[in-house]
Amino acid sequence: MDREVMEYDVVIVGGGPAGLSAAIRLKQMAAESGKELSVVVIEKGSEIGAHILSGAIMDPRALTELIPDWKEQGAPLTCPVTEDRFLFLTNEQKSIRFPNALLPDSLHNEGNYIISLGNVCRWLATQAEALGVEIFPGFAAADILYDDAKQKVLGIITGDMGRAKDGSEKAEFTPGMALTGKYTLFAEGCRGSLGKRLISHFKLDEGRDAQSYSIGIKELWDIDPAKHKPGLVMHTAGWPMDNSTYGGSFLYHGDNNQVMVGFVIGLGYQNPYLYPFEEFQRYKHHPAVAEFLEGGRRVAYGARAIVTGGLQALPKLTFPGGALIGDNAGFLNVPRIKGSHAAIKTGMLAAEAAFSALAAERSHDELAAYPDAFEKSWLHDELYKARNFKPWMSKGLLVGTIMAGMDQKLFGGKAPWTLHNKTPDNAKIKKKDSFKPIQYPKPDNKLSFDRLSSVFLSSTNHEEDQPCHLTLKDPKVPIEINLPLYDAPEQRYCPAGVYEIVRESDGTHPRLQINAQNCVHCKTCDIKDPTQNINWVTPEGGGGPNYPNM
Repeated sequence: MDREVMEYDVVIVGGGPAGLSAAIRLKQMAAESGKELSVVVIEKGSEIGAHILSGAIMDPRALTELIPDWKEQGAPLTCPVTEDRFLFLTNEQKSIRFPNALLPDSLHNEGNYIISLGNVCRWLATQAEALGVEIFPGFAAADILYDDAKQKVLGIITGDMGRAKDGSEKAEFTPGMALTGKYTLFAEGCRGSLGKRLISHFKLDEGRDAQSYSIGIKELWDIDPAKHKPGLVMHTAGWPMDNSTYGGSFLYHGDNNQVMVGFVIGLGYQNPYLYPFEEFQRYKHHPAVAEFLEGGRRVAYGARAIVTGGLQALPKLTFPGGALIGDNAGFLNVPRIKGSHAAIKTGMLAAEAAFSALAAERSHDELAAYPDAFEKSWLHDELYKARNFKPWMSKGLLVGTIMAGMDQKLFGGKAPWTLHNKTPDNAKIKKKDSFKPIQYPKPDNKLSFDRLSSVFLSSTNHEEDQPCHLTLKDPKVPIEINLPLYDAPEQRYCPAGVYEIVRESDGTHPRLQINAQNCVHCKTCDIKDPTQNINWVTPEGGGGPNYPNM
């Protein structure tokens, strides 16, 4: 197939904080040195920010390094944190507030801002374009372009547009383009589809811990102005999770009488009957949460996987011709519940390494200066101090809280030991015979809702007549293995109702129905499927959610 080829010095896959920061830093350095440098960012969302979802609280440290005058430039960091609250929800009615003086430093947010990360990315895109970065939203990176020996990355190929479900070419068919670069930076976010393939192809995770993940589900609410407390940050642990299941919540009071409310559940959970979406819905009925939401109006919904393995699970960051940055590699500080500052910093570090290589007239080799700079950076120090948090919390709420608290408060994150995780999340789920089904209350359509009405608020859209992007390695596995052994957990772990077991009217002949048009691109299925039979690949560019300000 003949493809249009577009050549650049640096190709960046993903228009999130890591990719945009890398692009900005490259152009800054080019301007400072008087060199010409071509940089392109491609983004699968319909616009920059369309697929961005985060809590979010931002530590502005990395942004200040990238753009020191961000306030004067109008960055949408306008709601400083004014108060931290941390609650243990002991049951569905009661809670205990943890004294702020006893909270580890990671849960203190003085100097940070409550933000919409999508809006921050939109602003970063304007900064990048002003510097001459080319940005192509609506184009999904579908494949990796290698040299003939498949030992070097030369760029990427965007997805074809206008294919029918059966793969045939429709009248409007347009083949994908090849975007080549002397270096290609992959900033796809958590569980990026190309990043996953690169890690496997180059064995970047060899000798590393198994990566771990959580699912985060979020809603945006307009609330009663009388209940709004701009700058209030509230986190909870405990109910509705049991002691053996990692989970917690956030509720942030942002600008314009809005709150961001969400729930995070570790994907290493054991009970196949656990239903993350329903856990979030019942959590909102707790009095400590409901007091803010009652009388309000839900205006947006979304979900995404969160990478939580920490420093021990970081893959090798570089390979000939490119690098992984941001959440595509796993840069997240779990106890701080923050990753955007890490994404910005790693984007900058990779950009600086790439620029130095280009200035030396190198190309398609390994950017060894990037991981070297990371290991000497404040970000490495920060993640080192956080390295034991998630492994401790995986041992249960009580033990985890005590031990992680000691790790942070007594040792300052510098305990003389490092805990490890060797088991991937999908292998931690147990067979259904060990558990009883969980009875969840019906939604009241005031505080709690069903999945389909929630997906509607994500403005998710996919062209219906296109190849399904949720692929099965073996179509027999869902019915022959997942259903009898685990009661088809894909029915529950998906926050968008994509996977459904349907039967004949007499209850016989079950089959898995995949409602791919509902997919919000969270990647949970790719992570949690017990047999790793589901492989998430990119749909046509421009599809998926269209988050306004998540």
